[in-house]
Amino acid sequence: MPSDIFFEIHQGLPREGPGRNQYTSRAYRILPELDRPRILDVGCGPGGPTLELARLSQGEVIGIDTHQPYLDRLTKKIEEAGLAERVRALNASMFEMDFPAASFDVIWAEGSIYLIGRERGLREWRRLIRPRGFLVVHEMTWLRPEPPREIYDYWMKLYPGIRTVAENLERIPEGGYELLGHFTLPEDAWWIEYYGPLEERIRELREKYADNPEALATLDDEQREIDMFRKYNSWYGSVFFVMQKRER
Repeated sequence: MPSDIFFEIHQGLPREGPGRNQYTSRAYRILPELDRPRILDVGCGPGGPTLELARLSQGEVIGIDTHQPYLDRLTKKIEEAGLAERVRALNASMFEMDFPAASFDVIWAEGSIYLIGRERGLREWRRLIRPRGFLVVHEMTWLRPEPPREIYDYWMKLYPGIRTVAENLERIPEGGYELLGHFTLPEDAWWIEYYGPLEERIRELREKYADNPEALATLDDEQREIDMFRKYNSWYGSVFFVMQKRER
């Protein structure tokens, strides 16, 4: 997928994945009360969850991503919100995080752990979490077993690591964590701030790139994701998993 077209499609959307601040808040409130925690938001994008975490925690939040335009947007929002003293955006890859061990009370990943893979993320990020600290991930999950072939094949190409809720829950202790809680986002969490605005953007860009086959192919791929969710949303969705690091 040509990255310049991809980012034009997503530029300025309310979010870069399903969810709303109310669900970030709901997940955060599963954690015990924390006194100004240090939080790492992995794959923060333009920073919707980053800013919400700052408001919820009153702590220090670092958002990392590798797409500088997203980070520039986040930095501007941080300044406008008057949060520059305790929130910052950092260009860094989740594959090469060089923070010292036990740097964070909470690592937060909304819709990003699939890039590195759930098992690897849980294993490698664990060293960055302070003793009895927390990991919160929000990822794509099968809601029912044995999905239809069309949607199964689709997700095997996009995210071969997708699992059922039960399978994900089983792997939490294996990764060195214990579950504090989990919940599935409702269907409207996808449409209101993500797929609805995205579908409108796709329609606009089809006119702009009517004579560009490569761009149109990318737009088709994006539309197919929306169409698949419209058809099969009872089979898969996004789930928050809130975990606490166990001492081995």
